[in-house]
Amino acid sequence: MSRLNQDAIIALILLLVCSILFWSTFSIRTADYGTLAPSTWPRVVIFLLWLLSAIYLFQSIQKGSDPSVKAAVARQPGLFGWLAHWKNPIICFVLFFGFLLSLPILGSLIGGVAFVFLLMSFLGGFAPRDMAIHMVLALTTIGTVWAIFTFWLGVLLPPGIILSPIF
Repeated sequence: MSRLNQDAIIALILLLVCSILFWSTFSIRTADYGTLAPSTWPRVVIFLLWLLSAIYLFQSIQKGSDPSVKAAVARQPGLFGWLAHWKNPIICFVLFFGFLLSLPILGSLIGGVAFVFLLMSFLGGFAPRDMAIHMVLALTTIGTVWAIFTFWLGVLLPPGIILSPIF
């Protein structure tokens, strides 16, 4: 039991959730039209998540427990220590909820670019060169995904107030 660490427990939970989700795909109704069953893509995605979770479990068991995690949390007791330890995930969630709240106004394209840019800048630094790289990556990735969903797949994404006259 000394090799079972927090990562291994999370990996086991992920494997359990993926297994339940895969099992629930058998209750998806089969349509009378088309050649591909509606449960095919969910099963593919869930299987890939299950495979990645199994790799995560294997690596975490090989690594073993990490006593420095408990020591890092024990350094600063109390609420402020907890907030200092979990500062990055908390800010990432706050930025994500800001993105969700801005969707009706900015839309998925502008809001997505802003979210990715702010997240990368927060995590990667605010140096001018880094911010230029973050902007190029945000524009390229979000713009490509938006174009694929909008033009190729025909998915209606929220345009927001700014782009609604154009799209």
